[in-house]
Amino acid sequence: MSDTPQKLVIRNIGLILSGKMEEPIFDGDCLIAIDGRISAWGREADMDTTGATTEIDANGVTLAPGLIDSHVHPVVGDYTPRQQQLHWIDSTLHGGVTTMISAGEVHMPGRPNDPIGTKAMAIAAQRWYENLRPSGMKVHAGAPLLQQGLEEEDFKEMAEAGVRLIGEVGLGTVKDGKTANKMIGWARKYGMQSTIHTGGPSIPGSGLIDADMVLETGTDVVGHINGGHSALPDDQIVCLCENCKAALEIVHNGNERAALLTLNTARELDKMDQLILGTDGPAGSGVQPLGILRMVALLSSLGNIPAEVAFCFANGNTARRRELDCGIIEEGRAADFVLMDQAQHAPGKHMLESVQLGNLPGVGMTIIDGIVRSTRSRNTPPATRLPQVMA
Repeated sequence: MSDTPQKLVIRNIGLILSGKMEEPIFDGDCLIAIDGRISAWGREADMDTTGATTEIDANGVTLAPGLIDSHVHPVVGDYTPRQQQLHWIDSTLHGGVTTMISAGEVHMPGRPNDPIGTKAMAIAAQRWYENLRPSGMKVHAGAPLLQQGLEEEDFKEMAEAGVRLIGEVGLGTVKDGKTANKMIGWARKYGMQSTIHTGGPSIPGSGLIDADMVLETGTDVVGHINGGHSALPDDQIVCLCENCKAALEIVHNGNERAALLTLNTARELDKMDQLILGTDGPAGSGVQPLGILRMVALLSSLGNIPAEVAFCFANGNTARRRELDCGIIEEGRAADFVLMDQAQHAPGKHMLESVQLGNLPGVGMTIIDGIVRSTRSRNTPPATRLPQVMA
């Protein structure tokens, strides 16, 4: 293997979205990454672009940190038995998503509910998505459900094996807030992050989880606060926004009206930095390759949020809440990007205005760890302009 640094130069960028709500747009027309990590950005005239091993002409399109789906239910490889569908992860990549986070491998046929089987499956799922990255996608998986009989030592064992997540609280055999809170404390002690199911039952065997249980359990992420599928009553959603310091996760598979209520309440409380996005797929609603882009357009257009801020819900906010090394344009972070432009013939003066009018952008390229993973999207509407790999 060559010791020559792999240098990616992206020039002729029209707009750089940062992923940071406090400064959502960066000045610059060029970005450099070395060995899969962001090195510099700004005006090309002021940068050293020599020695590039990969050059991309962005052709004036927008560059943003790759989108992050905070709530998926993978099983194994790029296949989901929930919808009997192959290559759903690759399709999601074509929707601008470069990182996925499991909320539990709940659709595994014959999924175990005993402590030994739960641990074994969690470790295996973490391993196989670490070893296999479908189409280059980063899938953070191995998210065990809380089961009766799990003890502190079990969480320590899973953490030492690389498991960093707890799947949706309430979908396992632990159904009460007190027991869940104790187990979440054990998990947090060993560096594991937790998510709770919020709202009415999603599938037979699950149950209602109301605001009181969410608060009692004390998880790190309020999973699908807008319901997955059925949302809580408005006053309970407002209560969660008012009382939670956890991430407030809005999903595509939930209630759109409740999503807007969450957004508006978070804005009033100056808590928009807690908003993150997921799809909650694959599920009964199917697979949503464009689900994150659709949530950005929905919240921007109907929630009256500048598109550049709404995109932060889909990358930077999630990266910060999930403690990921991607999602933000920052030196040393992973060089994971989506390049996109206004869709052909879509209304609006430019891409951001078009999104705020409720339209999807056209994805022209995705890059993960400084490597081009996809070019023109087969799923979004065609972009007005397309980036091009020059060398």
